Amino acid sequence: MNKFTIIFCLSFVAVAVAYPHGHKEEDHQVPHYHFEYGVHDPHTKDHKSQHEERYHDDVKGGYTIHDPDGTHRIVKYTSDKHDGFQALVHREGHAQHPDYYDKHGHFHGKGGTSYVGVTHWGHGSGR
Repeated sequence: MNKFTIIFCLSFVAVAVAYPHGHKEEDHQVPHYHFEYGVHDPHTKDHKSQHEERYHDDVKGGYTIHDPDGTHRIVKYTSDKHDGFQALVHREGHAQHPDYYDKHGHFHGKGGTSYVGVTHWGHGSGR
């Protein structure tokens, strides 16, 4: 046999010996976590919070946020392997949208300055 064939065969033997065989120990710890945070910034008027916890395959949590329309959204959710993700959304307060948008002066190129406000759905208010 030539030397190349012997080296080639020995390299396969070395790989086979180095490859781990047998039972591999796995970590079977119960998945578990808990977190929560909140933001209350009077300058930006950003008010929100969130919390969530997991034990095994069950996740429970919720969040609150002050929406731009003036309402307070409260969401509670659960998730598990049987029912999937389930959310309950509750709003407090009455939505208030401005009827008039002031001059939008960021665009001064061809076409002039825009006076049209953008509403929730992305359409202009037409004023």
